[in-house]
Formats: sequence, C-alpha cells, structure tokens
Amino acid sequence: ALPIYALLRLRDPPEHPSFKMAFSGILSEADITSALKNCSAADSFDYKTFFSQTGLKSKSQDQVKKVFEIIDQDQSGFVEEDELKLFLQNFAAGARALTDAETKNFLAAGDSDGDGKIGVDEFQALVKG
Repeated sequence: ALPIYALLRLRDPPEHPSFKMAFSGILSEADITSALKNCSAADSFDYKTFFSQTGLKSKSQDQVKKVFEIIDQDQSGFVEEDELKLFLQNFAAGARALTDAETKNFLAAGDSDGDGKIGVDEFQALVKG
C-alpha cells in the first residue's frame, strides 16, 4: 500500500515532474508557454487560437488523441465540464482555470452529439476544425 502522501501526489498530476513531459514530442514548450500567456486574462481563452498557437491543430490524429488522453484526467474516455474547466492546467501547473463562460463555450463547441461531454472523435474534430 502507498503511504497517504504518495496517494495525494497521484491525485495532483500537474505538479508531478513527469507531467510536464506528457506533451514532449508532441508540442513545443515554447509554443505552450506563448499560448498560455496569450490567454492568461479571464475570458480571453479561444480554443481555436489556443490549438493553433500550441501547434496542436497541425498534429496527426494520433498525436491529438494522445493529448486528449492527457486531458481526460479520469480516463473515462470523455472530457467532462470539470475537466474542461482545468484544461489550461494540463499544459502548465500554474495556469488559470477557465471561467464558467469559457468552459461552457468550449463544451458547446466540442459536444457535437449533445451528451454533455467531449469524446475523442469530437475532440479531434474540434482541434482540426
């Protein structure tokens, strides 16, 4: 059994050193830093701009799927509203949470089948759109 502090560390992946490496080989750290800086103010996040600035838009379907799997923190196969709210924190531990309006707009844009969450196919379509 793991000691409680180890379990707590597992619950908080953004601070884990290997977490930063999650996007390594897919996205450049400089592009991520720049994209995060450009949406640091509340209500300034635009998913199309973010996907373009990070270089995600130009990546292969397989690479986009890998990014989806990182964002899908509970590994449910879907990105739900609570995971979307923390979307930027997947890219940097100190990034802000999305506002409620940003989260709802992001979800509405990606949820093409109306089930209240974004599946991998929906995410790929949203990124490539």
